[in-house]
Amino acid sequence: MDGDGRTAPYDDAELLTIGAFARASRLSPKALRLYDELGLLPPAHVDPHSGYRHYAPAQLERARLVAWLRRLGMPLARIREVCELAPDAAAVAVAAYWAQVEADTAARRDLAAFLVDQLERKNTAMTTPHTPLTMRCAALTDQGLVRPAHQDAAYAGPRLLAVADGYGPDGGQAAKAAIDALKGLEDQDLTSADLLGALEEAAHRAHRAHRAHRAHRAGGDHRAAPAAEGTTGCTLTALLRSGTQLALLHVGDSRAYVLRDSGLLQITHDHSLVQSLIDEGRLTPEEAASHPQRAQLLRSLDGTTEFAPDLQLLEARPGERYLLCTDGLTGVVPAGTIQQVLTAADGPDQAVRELIRLAREAGAPDNVACVVAEMTGA
Repeated sequence: MDGDGRTAPYDDAELLTIGAFARASRLSPKALRLYDELGLLPPAHVDPHSGYRHYAPAQLERARLVAWLRRLGMPLARIREVCELAPDAAAVAVAAYWAQVEADTAARRDLAAFLVDQLERKNTAMTTPHTPLTMRCAALTDQGLVRPAHQDAAYAGPRLLAVADGYGPDGGQAAKAAIDALKGLEDQDLTSADLLGALEEAAHRAHRAHRAHRAHRAGGDHRAAPAAEGTTGCTLTALLRSGTQLALLHVGDSRAYVLRDSGLLQITHDHSLVQSLIDEGRLTPEEAASHPQRAQLLRSLDGTTEFAPDLQLLEARPGERYLLCTDGLTGVVPAGTIQQVLTAADGPDQAVRELIRLAREAGAPDNVACVVAEMTGA
């Protein structure tokens, strides 16, 4: 069999019609036509007049492998890669795929448990008085061991938590300005109904200010651009608290996590190229870690595109710990280790120091910013 699943030479008398081949391979004629169009399983012969497809018996092995891999839910692009491998290498690839499926299933199970818990909390909150909460928190940043400049920013206040990861010529200033734009929310008397709107509007003000600053610079020196110098912007992930309610705003690839009884759960979704490829099944998380475009963002606060943050409202309870961090931490410290630190730390101060220490111990190739908050009963 050659690389595309076609056999040669063949005897016309041995060829199978598409219907017969479909029955033997347990693939539908519709699927076989699709796989032909994709070059995954082209027929051995196509009648030039009628267009009828005919397959060689030797193609059944590949066809059955395709059918089995589809039953596993493997994406077609990855199936093609597996089909081109020698049997031993193909076995390793299938095992790696299934390990990732199990990990993804576990992550979705945790997310489902989180959503069920959040919905039940909302229902309980309508009929049960809130448990008064206080929030202990700490923030810490580090330049790391490689970057020539420090462009991460972090803030932890009585009601507001935020991290931002700057990039471009003025990335550090962009990150600081984004968080500064939110700090005024500390002094506003907001109800839970106001939280999301107030947080979103403050972030939009930061975006508009960044866009105006960029336009001023472009006009001031009569160039089209800071674009010529490189785009400047930042990620932004923030939590704003009112009582037991937490408003979450997120754009970019910094992250927010919550540690509760069910374990550590990531409650933001990266707005990055590699994450989109993972979502499409074209890349595994392991491959994403070394992808040459892993730093490319699809959404951020950059002044050149529309600002489209993710927003959600959470219900906090005593004993929970929240982590906001930039990818300088998550890029080098595994989630399991982060969970251990958050679980074992005496408090937020110790947690952020330990997380920064671990990032530096792992080489700290990027700036690092961490915010940890613990919810306690008043």
